[in-house]
Amino acid sequence: MRDTVFVFVRAPRLGTVKRRLAGEIGDRAALRFHGATLARLLRALAADRRFATVLAVTPDGARVARPRGAAVVAQGAGDLGARMHRALRRARRAAVVGCDIPGLGAADVAAAFGALGDAHACFGPAVDGGYWLVALGPRRPARPFAGVRWSSPHALADTLANFRGRRVALLRELRDVDCAADLRAMSSTR
Repeated sequence: MRDTVFVFVRAPRLGTVKRRLAGEIGDRAALRFHGATLARLLRALAADRRFATVLAVTPDGARVARPRGAAVVAQGAGDLGARMHRALRRARRAAVVGCDIPGLGAADVAAAFGALGDAHACFGPAVDGGYWLVALGPRRPARPFAGVRWSSPHALADTLANFRGRRVALLRELRDVDCAADLRAMSSTR
């Protein structure tokens, strides 16, 4: 199977996406941000022939517009780590990205798969201590996301602890947008 990137996405519905951001800027503005960022990312990824693009959608069964050639799968039950692990097991070499990273592009995903030539795993570190991408080759720990404190500044460090003894590559640091301050920081760098 070809290298595959799974884009983790919440179905774009008013009042259900980017809830922390919506609490600060309103449901409609958060939905517009979510939809625009997702559409831009999917256009870029689906147009790149170096890898396959799959939308991993929550809630299960939700309908999401997808670009031609992109498949859709359900994320399934469990915490973020369980859902990512399930997606990553679908391909020999796979990556998972979120859809709230305005700086993310196809070149970043291609760089992650390139890094897997020498590394067992690759991460895209986020400014907030988490990560915007995880890519795994065939040699991976049995429980790559065990004990991770999600949505905390410890998420990347906790995950890296599960990869001790394995070669890990890091990509450039990007900012994901969780709150209005993140959105303002993105606007000020343009």
